[in-house]
Amino acid sequence: MASRGRVRVERLVAEIGWSRKRLWSRFRAQIGLTPKRVARLIRFDHAARRLAAGHGAALVAAESGYADQSHLHRDVMAFAGMTPAAVAVSPFLARDDVAWPSEHASGM
Repeated sequence: MASRGRVRVERLVAEIGWSRKRLWSRFRAQIGLTPKRVARLIRFDHAARRLAAGHGAALVAAESGYADQSHLHRDVMAFAGMTPAAVAVSPFLARDDVAWPSEHASGM
């Protein structure tokens, strides 16, 4: 979460001392998803919130770890079923400032 889904699986494997296969197996058993899928979802969540905050797709793609804007577009379509522009104005990203403090307060 701290790296917003940008930690490479190889680095994670090296840090915890497990094989890649064991990490995949344990992660899937505990979380229900593979590490890569979770990383993509975390990266998408960050990008979607940045889009909703009014930032342009190209900037969001660059700061969220996407290779380019079309890569962001593909993930947004895959996870949300809409374009980045539609996600930016979607009410599902409305924020409750008490439950979800602003990005400046939380260090996002």
